[in-house]
Amino acid sequence: MPTFNDPVADADELREAVRGLAHATRSIEDPTSLYAVLGSISSALASLSQSLHQLGQFHDGPTRKQAWMNGDANAGRAASYSESWELHRAAEMIHQVAECVDRAHEVEATIAYSIDDYPSLAPVQRSKGQPGLSL
Repeated sequence: MPTFNDPVADADELREAVRGLAHATRSIEDPTSLYAVLGSISSALASLSQSLHQLGQFHDGPTRKQAWMNGDANAGRAASYSESWELHRAAEMIHQVAECVDRAHEVEATIAYSIDDYPSLAPVQRSKGQPGLSL
């Protein structure tokens, strides 16, 4: 459960969630779930890109002037600038990946799957004495 105020705990939860997703997507039982999965991944990538930009912005501000590295203020500022650059760069790359996932998500919406290929999608067989839901 996200805390919305503890970035360390939320980052750990993200790691576990992504690990779980990697495990769960090793085999797909119901291909109709792909649309929802891609939608969630797309949203997660947008949030991840935003988070990386925000972490980079931390080093864009006054922190850069206060950074020290082995007692050397110049080296500290250089390291802070380098970290900021890499975080913003990673955020932009993830934004590009998110756009690819968005396009895949749109295409997935146009695909239909045959029940014959996926037995889990087959309709439930009812006996003739069961008309359906009972009210």
